[in-house]
Amino acid sequence: MVTDSTAYLPTDVVTRYGIEVVPCYVVLAGRSGREGEDVTPDDVARALSSRGQKVSTSRPTPGDFVAAYRRLLDGGADRVVSIHLSADLSGTWDAARLAAAQVGEHLVTVVDSRSTAMGTGFAVLAAARAAARGAAAEEVAADANGTAARTRTLFVVDTLEHLRRGGRIGAAASLLGTALAVKPVLHVADGRVVPLERVRTSGRALARLVQRATEAAGGPGAAIAVHHLAAPQRAERLATELQQAIPGIREFHVSELGAVVGAHVGPGAVGVVVAPADEPQHEDEDGGGTPEG
Repeated sequence: MVTDSTAYLPTDVVTRYGIEVVPCYVVLAGRSGREGEDVTPDDVARALSSRGQKVSTSRPTPGDFVAAYRRLLDGGADRVVSIHLSADLSGTWDAARLAAAQVGEHLVTVVDSRSTAMGTGFAVLAAARAAARGAAAEEVAADANGTAARTRTLFVVDTLEHLRRGGRIGAAASLLGTALAVKPVLHVADGRVVPLERVRTSGRALARLVQRATEAAGGPGAAIAVHHLAAPQRAERLATELQQAIPGIREFHVSELGAVVGAHVGPGAVGVVVAPADEPQHEDEDGGGTPEG
């Protein structure tokens, strides 16, 4: 099982399922580094908060993916399923596809999650659990696609400027939010970041995240993730309200966004990812309800 570093999976989960994580790259202050290894969320938050400092991101190279696929295949894997953030948000999926063609498309299946952060992560977890049950590669990929299609990713940002600069949201949407002095609630729809609704205050924006997430959960058994960048108190408040509002949460994660997604949403961003329990749970699935940092 392979994914990229923007899935932001908990370290213990990566270790438990033997998931290979290929890092994306971040460029700031004239240097390029690997997300999670050379560049931290704090590095990005400080850079974005400093006037004049630019932050950019880039995909892993096809060679990075070739190396990961060969490590797994040489280690005894019969097939590899590689799951990545939306192709509309990054060239990562394309790099993985090019690598699969080099290694052998009969050996590697590449999946576009049409999402990012734990919107991708929950798809990876569904696939990893299917693989652990001994499912064939086609079923593993199908579980990833099914979970990704059901998962909702919602978030709010302090400013849309970072998304606009990175080309992740249209200029018209960015200007609209600025002109009306509102806090837009955003979501990932069909692989793209688009406005969902507009509210007037940060408090109201968080309340709408809770309401929307509760609707998306649709009842007990949902998996929930809360993300933030340099906003731990807002994330803690959101996590508490979600746990009170949504019954029977089966899995709950709280984490700071990594450097790559953080570079595009900016400090102060907070969001929630909801994977509803539309499918029966299996015995090897993680339980919980306790936030993981």
